Amino acid sequence: MSDKTEEQQSNAVQTTGHAWDGDLQEFNNPLPRWWIWTFYATIVFSLIYWVIFPTWPYANTYTKGIGNTITFENEQGEEVTTHWNTRSLLIEEMQTGEEALKQKAYLEKVNAASYEEILSDPDMMAFTNSTAKVLFADNCAACHGPAAALPGSAFGLYPNLADDAWLWGGTVEEIEQTLILGRNGYMPAFGTTLSEEQLDEVANYVLSLSMEGADASKVAAGKEIFNGQAGGCHYCHTKEATGLKSQGAANLTDAIWTVANVTAAPTTEAKLVAIKQVIRDGINRVMPAWSGRLSDDEIKQLAIYVHQRGGGK
Repeated sequence: MSDKTEEQQSNAVQTTGHAWDGDLQEFNNPLPRWWIWTFYATIVFSLIYWVIFPTWPYANTYTKGIGNTITFENEQGEEVTTHWNTRSLLIEEMQTGEEALKQKAYLEKVNAASYEEILSDPDMMAFTNSTAKVLFADNCAACHGPAAALPGSAFGLYPNLADDAWLWGGTVEEIEQTLILGRNGYMPAFGTTLSEEQLDEVANYVLSLSMEGADASKVAAGKEIFNGQAGGCHYCHTKEATGLKSQGAANLTDAIWTVANVTAAPTTEAKLVAIKQVIRDGINRVMPAWSGRLSDDEIKQLAIYVHQRGGGK
């Protein structure tokens, strides 16, 4: 009986020898050796990581790591070598990765091509639209809308690039000049130079140029003011009211309203109110010049992208 008891004791789980409350004991179960060696390996890995990669902060900086640098080009085209960090790693991959190199090669092809060659090549057009879409979202969408079409609440504040009204010209070359030079869309306010009656007559004449509903008894008087010294509207809009591209003057005969939201007005009276407000208050819209902010190649891509949004010329 005593031998069996000794055998059972030898096979029993070992304890640390500590006991609480008489019978509460702590088992002594050693960890598996594979776990111990794995734990030691993580310590060695941590030490190596601390040496190679940026790790410990101190004072106003941190340890940069050794023997682990990344080289890339900055925005000025200068070659920069820095310690390893995820931001620099991403930049390097975007510049030297396999897909990046393919994109760079095709971008060089597009940049070397003429507008005519790009517009006639479906592959180059697809590539240009995909790259220029990002440029537009980063630089232009804040004013012109994400798809170059303004939401209703922003109508008139900035030109709608999705319609077919090109105030400064709609060829790719003219759009390129608009991007390079910027534009100042200005029309003087006539609220202090024309009476309320004259404003109403001019508004009726402008409405009659492209839509029905104008008061025929006021159209003739409005035309006289439009083409005479009192209004002088023809100096920019021409006597045919088709607008001078050199002045960024709207074509008033095409039924495309760029400032007064006439199309959305439910009644003729509301349409006249919208037109009179523009005549009374004038227009002053400024687009900055992008030369110096964007490269020539980026402006070229944007010119093609914008050209396609409104159908181009």
